[in-house]
Amino acid sequence: MIEVVSATRLSEEKFWNESALGISLRRLRYDGRLVAHVAFENRRGLPEIYNARISAESNAEILVFVHDDVWIDDYFLADRVIDGLRTYDVIGVAGNRRRVQHQPVWAFLNSKPTWDDDINLTGIIAHGESPRGKISFFGAVPADCELLDGVFLAAKKETLRANGVLFDPRFDFHFYDMDFCRSARQRGVRLGTWPICLTHQSSGAFGTEHWNEKYRAYIEKWGD
Repeated sequence: MIEVVSATRLSEEKFWNESALGISLRRLRYDGRLVAHVAFENRRGLPEIYNARISAESNAEILVFVHDDVWIDDYFLADRVIDGLRTYDVIGVAGNRRRVQHQPVWAFLNSKPTWDDDINLTGIIAHGESPRGKISFFGAVPADCELLDGVFLAAKKETLRANGVLFDPRFDFHFYDMDFCRSARQRGVRLGTWPICLTHQSSGAFGTEHWNEKYRAYIEKWGD
């Protein structure tokens, strides 16, 4: 059983009928291995939602954490995730093979922002309002990573539990993924990119006031 975990500001009805993720999951209802756990009309931070599912007693062996503005273009989603977790403990669709000091985003070296060298980046994801958007190619997949983009993360529940890996609630919507990846790697958990076809409607909130606030908290926590 694979549990798709997400949070949305939309009502339940609007989520299933209007959001990219809701419409995508309706399309994938043929696959009985997939179940959804969505926090509707949500005002809580993502770590609170995600940690609750890591701790929950359920039949789900695998957890997929994904934003509600993601189109799942890949109707082999369950097979992709299962295959990826045979190789890695945590998989994503885009990431960085390394981490540097004061790194603000998996793909950037600083807050200017300056992109990291292509040789260090890995992953493929599309962007656009509609499914099957314009493809962004970052580098060959699969690949070992130090950091993964939080737009889509998948892991075996027991792996996270056994290693004590959780999301830090102080990073409500920004830096929760960076912090999660660092915590995972600190405990020897293997991260990697995997080929899964997605389209993300958003390009992120880099540089906003709230983002800067969480960046300061992130540096304060980790020191670098």
